[in-house]
Formats: sequence, structure tokens, C-alpha cells
Amino acid sequence: MNTETSIQYLPGVGPKRAALLESELGIVTVGDLLHLYPFRYIDRSSIVRIADVQPDLAQVQVRATVQKVRLYAKNGAELPPDKLKYNLVSRLSAIVADESGEMEVVFFKGVKWMHSRLIPGSTFIFFGKPAVFGSHLNMVHPEVDAPDTANTGVLTGIYPSTEKLKNAGITGRTMLKLIGTALEGVLPTLQETLPDYVLKEKGLVPLTFALRQIHFPVDQAALGKASYRLKFEELFLLQLSLLKQKYIRSHNAVGLKMPAVGDAFNACFNALPYELTGAQKRVIREIRADLMSGHQMNRLLQGDVGSGKTMVAVLSALIAVGNGYQACIMAPTEVLAQQHYANVSKYLIPTGVRCALLTGNTGVRERREIHAGLQDGSIGILIGTHALIEDTVQFRALGLAVIDEQHRFGVEQRSRLWNKGWNSVPPHVLVMTATPIPRTLAMTLYGDLDVSVIDEMPPGRKPVTTLCVGESKRHAMHNFIRDEIAKGRQAFIVYPLIFESEKLDYKNLELGYEEIVKAFPLPQYKVAIVHGRQTPQEKAFNMDAFVAGRAHILVSTTVIEVGVDVPNASVMVIESAERFGLSQLHQLRGRVGRGAERSYCILMKGTKVSKESQKRLDLLCATENGFELAEEDLKLRGPGDLEGTMQSGLPISLNIASLAKDGLILNDARAYAQHVLNQDPTLSEQKNAPLAQELQRDKYLTKDFSQIS
Repeated sequence: MNTETSIQYLPGVGPKRAALLESELGIVTVGDLLHLYPFRYIDRSSIVRIADVQPDLAQVQVRATVQKVRLYAKNGAELPPDKLKYNLVSRLSAIVADESGEMEVVFFKGVKWMHSRLIPGSTFIFFGKPAVFGSHLNMVHPEVDAPDTANTGVLTGIYPSTEKLKNAGITGRTMLKLIGTALEGVLPTLQETLPDYVLKEKGLVPLTFALRQIHFPVDQAALGKASYRLKFEELFLLQLSLLKQKYIRSHNAVGLKMPAVGDAFNACFNALPYELTGAQKRVIREIRADLMSGHQMNRLLQGDVGSGKTMVAVLSALIAVGNGYQACIMAPTEVLAQQHYANVSKYLIPTGVRCALLTGNTGVRERREIHAGLQDGSIGILIGTHALIEDTVQFRALGLAVIDEQHRFGVEQRSRLWNKGWNSVPPHVLVMTATPIPRTLAMTLYGDLDVSVIDEMPPGRKPVTTLCVGESKRHAMHNFIRDEIAKGRQAFIVYPLIFESEKLDYKNLELGYEEIVKAFPLPQYKVAIVHGRQTPQEKAFNMDAFVAGRAHILVSTTVIEVGVDVPNASVMVIESAERFGLSQLHQLRGRVGRGAERSYCILMKGTKVSKESQKRLDLLCATENGFELAEEDLKLRGPGDLEGTMQSGLPISLNIASLAKDGLILNDARAYAQHVLNQDPTLSEQKNAPLAQELQRDKYLTKDFSQIS
């Protein structure tokens, strides 16, 4: 047996259980099973007296003797034990006792088996979660072991599980048994994955020790060493993979050379009605250096909401135009693409550069004109949605691709821009996001990209006053919006939409819309509504009404989260704010405060708000710094659902390391990976053979889209 052996051939598994383990936990091989790590451990070294058991304890172990066993039907009647039909039994109740007291153990499943075991007078170790039912202490479905076979080691791992697995008899105990069998079969021939010098220099325990102790720790110290070794290895190999790709690309990827700034850049820059911030100027210098280098640029531009990323993108595009190339800006939604087009067109007036907009709604005739303009080079900058990546869209000389809010695009989609470069030379790529990304996440998602940060807000941008209020303040909130409208302002009211198919969310949105229309009746007030079920034309009509000021209030789902720019809007109301993540709340808040007037964000919370949700809302009220909020969001929510990270895709899935909790190990792993590559950039030296081999494994051989993601 080795780590590649199919799980079905492990004693105790077979084809049925193998199929279940694959569908429920993604376990295909014995190696996958060994890398399914416990998410917590329980101490099973101590036996607790029944008199000392408290219902608020997590799990306890008692040694007790069976006193009495009863079987009950679905209607609650006790069934006679002599003429018994088990299909009539809905639960088994046993009273067990030690010298200090007694408690009840209850089983709803496996009743026949338990009835044959729990014979009055026999003694067992019962392990489970204590609770109180009525006035009696009980345990539902505890693990039951004979005293001589009970697992009373120091620490016992608890593994991820599902209802289907439990129903099929694959319990925590079964998992421990299977893992124990797998370890015995694999460890004697297991190859070390890290070179000897890495183990020595970093003080890491061998892989065989780490795997045994992570599953069956002899004590806390051994568990700590095993955990550190496995976390370091995961993060080290991840960073090694990213940095190696970055090295190869920076040395091999030829980039279009753009030595000039060009007249168009100067004309636009000199006509700006305001001074660029120091951060914007610094970022443009970084981009300019990339474009002159002769190597292909792959840069991530992070900037908080309203920090001026679009201006940087326009000036970068004009450098490409000034060198005889074309540029494109790809936005995730039609609304955002149209807005970019409107803003960019204004900036381009003094330059004479032709700009076009291409979306799914562009008409056939207009589309034909755009295709012709792209091919003859008369269109310098193309702005659009994913329509840009259609095969029919051909540029004469694409030199720069700007991808806005990149996490909204699938990696495959973005990769298609790659093939539209001039003369088979890929375009320079600038990826932009208004979702501030914590450093640990940026190093992991974008570890192979160069990162620029706009960490300064343009002058004149006023802070947004953020308030969190409950249902009792709804009337006051309506009055406040009326006051703002009387001053000539507008308001957003946003409803959560978690899944587009959730009928309940749409019902809430519709009820909310009706309530708003009642509170703000025609003809004095006009209310527009935008949501995902509307046609693009309906959406555009309502959005345009709000942008143009014909509607006072826009009721919407989160389609307005990214990029919608209405400087006259001074109020953002977020309904059921507790249902949003911190980053999303921050993005929504960024839709106001874009004009000269003071702006407000009102977080309307529901009646039942968890402690974690309240903490998020309090944090949002306390700071406007998106980077601070992103770090907190990572701690609160974990990396899995932050800014669509799983779609952006980690090069490998992390089984044990946590980007939220293991930042220090990640920093160390990245620095050490850089140190290893400085000495052997291609990992071709004999001592690094294990690392080169490890990076050849399937999980690293996903399509290499590092250039554009």
C-alpha cells in the first residue's frame, strides 16, 4: 500500500464506503485520508464521576453500569421486551450509574445493536455530550466501549464529517480506525517530502513523525511539533510554487517595450482638474517602469473604494497608446463598464484618443464598427464586460489589458485575453481590486504578481458617518432620508441577496420596495428598483433614472456593490446588515461620500444578531480604513469566502494551514522559499530533488494562469 492506493482497497472501506468518502469529503486515495486532519482534539484521559458532570461541558467520559433498559414506540408508549419488533421502536433509553449517581443514555439509531449490548449489570465507558432533558442528565448517542478497549489516550482527534457519513456508520471512531490502518500500511515506505537540509535549518520533525502525531498525538508537545511541520510544509510549497513561476516568468516572458510616455498621456495629465495623490503618482511610476522593462507586466493594483484607481488605469492605457499599442479595460458588470466608459471618455477629450464600449447589449451594426476600429487601430481603448474576450474580438496591437474587480471573473475567462496580444507577445496586465486584501491573502492569491497599493485618498473626500440601528428606528430613518431628499440629495437602499434563487430574499426585496413606495409616495418621490431578475434593459433604465437624478431612491440588491458612481447620493441604507460580510459592507458604504456633501451609511440590523455579526457592524462603525477591515474580516470569517478567493483559486488547497491564523508561519515560509530559490532558481540541484518532485504533483499542475490572475 502507498499514498496513491485507491481508498476502496483499504481494509474496512470497500467500493460503497469509498464512493461515499469521495462524494462527502473528497477522499480518493489513502494519501487523501492521511491528509484529512482533525479540526480539534478532545482529552479522553480522564473519567468523570456522574455527580460531577455539568450539561455545559463539551464532551465527557463516564464509567457506568447499566441499570435498566427501556424501548419506546413513536407514540411514546413503552414496548414490552419479550415480543419485540424492532421496526416499531423509535428510541432506546438506558439508565446507567456509578457510585456517585445515575444518568440516562438515549439512542434513536442502531437500536437493535445497542439493545443486544446494553445488558443490565454490564459496565461500559460512555463518551459524549451531556445535556439536561426535563430534570434528568442524559447523553444522546454517546460512544460506548468496553472498559478494556476504550480509547483513553491523552488526545483524540475529531474529523470533519457529514450526516450521510454518520448514517452509513462512518463515525469518528471508524475514521480513527481507518486512519490507523492507513498509517500502518503507508508509514514504513513513506518518502520524506522535504530535503534534509530544510528539516535541519527549520528545525522540523520528519514527515512520518508528523503524520502519526497529528492523528494520534502522545501529548500536546508532540502535537505542536507535528502541526507546525505540516503547516510550514503546506505554506512553503505553496510559496515555492508561486515564486518559482514568478522567477521563470520574469526571466522568460518577453514584454512589449513601451519607452515613450506619449502626447496623449501628457494631454490628459495636464488637463486634469486636480492634482494626483502621492500614492497615485508612485503607482504610475511603478507601472511605467514595468512597461519600459522589456518584460511582461503582471501587477495587482489594490486601492480602497474611491482612491482613484480608474485614473491610474486611464493614464496607463494612454502610455500604451502613446507607444502605438491599444488597451482594454474589462469590468465585471454592464453597469460598471458603462460607468467606466462615461468617465474615461471625459478624460480622453483633450487627447483625441478614440474609445469604444463593448458589452453583451451592443447592437450588431455598432459591434461591426467596433471590430473594424480595433483591427485598423483607430480605436485606442476598448472598455467592456466579458464580451471583450469573445473570439471575434481581434485587436490590431493589444498592449495592455486592465482587469477591474478581477475576482468577479473566472480564471479561464481572463486567460483568453492572454491570446489577444500583438504578434503573439502577451499584453501587459494590470489587475485592479477595490477590495482591500489582507497581506497574508495577497501573498497567497497573488504571490506571483507585483503588488501596488494606493493607500491615500484624494483630497476633499469626506468621511462617511456610519450608524447601526435596529427596527425601532425605521420611522426615524425614513424621516432622515426625506430631509436629505429635501436638500436635493439621493439615497440607496440595499437588500441582501445571498443566492439569486432564494425566493425569500426576493420576497423581502419586494416587500421592502412596497414599504418604501408607501413611505415615499408619488408624485413627491420617485423610487427606482434594480435586481438580478430584471432584463439588462430594465436594469439600465432604472439605474440611469437614478444616476441622472430622476429617481430620489434606488432600492436594489448588491448589484450596486462595485463601482456605481452617483456623487449626489448621500445616504446608503443597508437592510439586514448582519447578513453581509465586512468587506461587502465596506464596498457598499463606498457608494456614498463621493460628492462634496456629508454622507451617511445606516446599517439596519435584524432582531436576532449573533455576537460575531454585531462585532462586524461595530467594526464598520469604528473605522473607514478598508485594509484594517479586511484584516479583521479575515480573522472573523476565515479566507474561504473572502472576496471570492476560492474562485480566484489558490495554487493548492490548504488542508491544515490557515491564512487567518498562520500569518507568521506564512511570512517565514515565503522568506525561506525565496532563500531556496535565490540559490537554486530552477530547483535543479540534487539536494532539491524532493522539492522539484513535490511541485510536479497534480495539485500544482493546474493550468498555469499565473500571468493573468
